[in-house]
Amino acid sequence: MKAKHLLPRNGPRPLVLVIMDGIACASHTEGNAVANAYTPHLDWLLAHCPYTLLKAHGTAVGLPSDEDMGNSEVGHNAMGAGRVYAQGARLVNEALATGRLFQGKTWQRLMNYCRENHGTLHFIGLFSDGNVHSHLDHLKRMLEQAAFVEKIPRSRLHILLDGRDVGETSALEYVVPFEAFLEALRREAGVDYRIASGGGRMVITMDRYEANWDMVARGWKTHVAGEGRFFASAVEAIETYRKEIPGVIDQDLPPFVIADAHGPIGPIRDGDAVIFFNFRGDRAIEISRAFEEGDFDKFPREPYPMVAYAGMMEYDGDLHIPKSYLVEPPHIEQTVSEFLCAEGFKQLAISETQKFGHVTYFWNGNRSGKFNEALETYVEIPSERVPFEQRPWMKAAEITDRVVQDIASKSYDFLRLNFANGDMVGHTGVYQAAIVAVETVDLCLGRIIKAVQEAQGLLLVTADHGNADEMYEIDKKTGRVKRHLNGEPKAKTAHTLNPVWFIVYSGSPGVKMRFDPNVKDPGLTNIAATLMQLLGVNPPDLYDPPLLLCES
Repeated sequence: MKAKHLLPRNGPRPLVLVIMDGIACASHTEGNAVANAYTPHLDWLLAHCPYTLLKAHGTAVGLPSDEDMGNSEVGHNAMGAGRVYAQGARLVNEALATGRLFQGKTWQRLMNYCRENHGTLHFIGLFSDGNVHSHLDHLKRMLEQAAFVEKIPRSRLHILLDGRDVGETSALEYVVPFEAFLEALRREAGVDYRIASGGGRMVITMDRYEANWDMVARGWKTHVAGEGRFFASAVEAIETYRKEIPGVIDQDLPPFVIADAHGPIGPIRDGDAVIFFNFRGDRAIEISRAFEEGDFDKFPREPYPMVAYAGMMEYDGDLHIPKSYLVEPPHIEQTVSEFLCAEGFKQLAISETQKFGHVTYFWNGNRSGKFNEALETYVEIPSERVPFEQRPWMKAAEITDRVVQDIASKSYDFLRLNFANGDMVGHTGVYQAAIVAVETVDLCLGRIIKAVQEAQGLLLVTADHGNADEMYEIDKKTGRVKRHLNGEPKAKTAHTLNPVWFIVYSGSPGVKMRFDPNVKDPGLTNIAATLMQLLGVNPPDLYDPPLLLCES
């Protein structure tokens, strides 16, 4: 029988897609809750079914570089969209080039807040062109808009020196030309725009994963309170510290505050607006929380001014940090569910609260609502409001109860579900809980396999990114787990760069599938076309190609 790209339109039903959020494939085993958990059902699938590995991070999901970890938002965007959309720096570049950033409600709100309160416009962020967390071109463009178009008279910059994504002692190569840029703005636009504070990125402000809140507290003291060692300029501060601390690199430079005869020139006060201009989220979340959370308890915020705050982007789509951001997620058209509705297929999307938006809003291209009320059913199982490490099973069983019921009833052509356990428990850094989380997902997977077999349907098992597969920090140079002085491994709470499985199981005896060897370097974006081929529909040419060759 000749292999072809499409199964018959009246082929096996239902088609079930299981997204094991935060469960990826890693080669090392220490701290790997996926490899070390008891997972007989996942093991059986890998031993008996066709599978491949998909890239779920970096450029494969629209992020600037392959050093950028994937996340649930871009992962579900990629799966539903069927092709790569710009995320991160690429998205900011487009928003600036088209003027969309400046036309947005957040930018306008900040500008109006400054005008109404006669406030200062502050920018905080990584001061380099490394393009990993930020880019100075973005900052320059916003300053020009504020000066020449918005006519905001006063702005202050709080610069975090890099030396990590760029040359380790290159700070002056950025500061000196930027001072000239600011001087030109002052001269040409008649504004008062100056650098007000700064320090090394590994000393102040840019902590991540709640590893060292003292860094953020030092940043607050430096940027907001204007407290610290005074200098006449950023150049003077950098040169002084280099003389005092021989061999110091930029990321480790101590904090500094720019002052004149009257004191610090740019503390953050009531009525000011603040933009954190990093586009990457991991080192932007904590300072955003400090500005926005009313019940914040990580350090005393003294002072705590009433400001209008925004990040460059939404840094955490699950927790909605920050509440305001300048660049909207990409507006994605022609998603796979839209095509399936047009073809008359009935669909179920289900998860618990933590990932419900991912199998609906993000899957549908950052679009609220359904494409067709008659054909689509969305089910949200309410998540418990307790720490995830205390309930690592979360709501996986309840999701599975509903899915198994609907598989048996054959009420839907296509069901997609997300088990949040691997990701949400992985973020806690509690290894034992992550083991339980992965085993919970596997237990539920076993029930779904049985249901698909009995219904003679089709099952696809994948993930949006990794997390539980690396519960300990790993030294990039040695490949070994990092440890505290007492020998305990350092917990990791972040996503990983590991690929994810894409497993194909047929419960229909007459259907055989294998992977198409002509599809090279597959990623999450290949999933949409693969869903369509298994439902007997030709995917659109704009989609990345389907992964399978089918026989029936």
